[in-house]
Amino acid sequence: MTGAEARPAGVLTLGEGLGVLRTRGIGSLAHEPDLAVGTGGAEGNVAVGLARLGTPVTWLGRVGDDGLGTRVVRELLAEGVRVLAPVDTAATGLLIKESPAQGRTVVTYHRSGSAGSRLSPDDLRLVDVAAHDLVHVTGITPALSDSAHRAIDAVVDLARVAGVPVSFDVNHRSSLWPDAAAASACYRSIAARADLVFAGVDEAALVTGLPESDPEALARALADLGPAEVVVKLGADGALAVLEGRLERRPAVPVDVVDTVGAGDAFVAGYLAARLAGEPVGARLDLAVRTGAAACAHPGDWEGFPTRRDLEREHDGQDPVRR
Repeated sequence: MTGAEARPAGVLTLGEGLGVLRTRGIGSLAHEPDLAVGTGGAEGNVAVGLARLGTPVTWLGRVGDDGLGTRVVRELLAEGVRVLAPVDTAATGLLIKESPAQGRTVVTYHRSGSAGSRLSPDDLRLVDVAAHDLVHVTGITPALSDSAHRAIDAVVDLARVAGVPVSFDVNHRSSLWPDAAAASACYRSIAARADLVFAGVDEAALVTGLPESDPEALARALADLGPAEVVVKLGADGALAVLEGRLERRPAVPVDVVDTVGAGDAFVAGYLAARLAGEPVGARLDLAVRTGAAACAHPGDWEGFPTRRDLEREHDGQDPVRR
């Protein structure tokens, strides 16, 4: 385990850290000869995004006693994330990314029985949930195993008792669930106990049962489940937010897309950073669409996430080459 209970501020997030292998060129894994090695996992990605924006953040997750587990911990620590990572006898999970065509990504997971899936409520003894400003969870972790599901339920309940706001990103992964009904029931349960919910249009439709054609109606239906604040990610059309009945909307930032994997996590990190800084909803969306766009311009899961300085340079319109 790395880390100790010493900095009781900022965001707490928990989930699975993954090793990432991706093809370097355009083509199938059946033919591409070279792979780049990296790390990923939605909650860790959000943690990196927050740290780069200057928000204190702690990530809790199990890793294997292997090179990928060591790499997950090392990368998060190097990005300024506080890490609580019990080492498990199971292997670290793996994500493989292929790019069969420019701008298109195919993702395959090898995570059944992984170290990260063995997260449990007992692991919460490592952290003081009540000492944090916000707890962030996703719909991925409860799909990994029964113990991981119970860990998410436990941290959400602990946060509610302590008066700590809960942020929930639906982040649906159909391959991890036996059927859509099971996923929807889980998401509805967490959303009902959350203060802030993020969802894509398709995810909001899954949770609410409404058609995808009206994003505003979907946002309001999610809010009817209980959260005071709902954000619906619209991809190339930007995003909208509903806070206590009031609607805000922002267009996407134009970008040459290299890989969209991780863009939703960058978006969430930007929104949460602005929220914790006390910014109004419009400013939260402004930062979120900018961080999400930056992530789309890089092939890595989180490597393209911007820092505050990156955003300032972009805003200042500095020359692309600096000598």
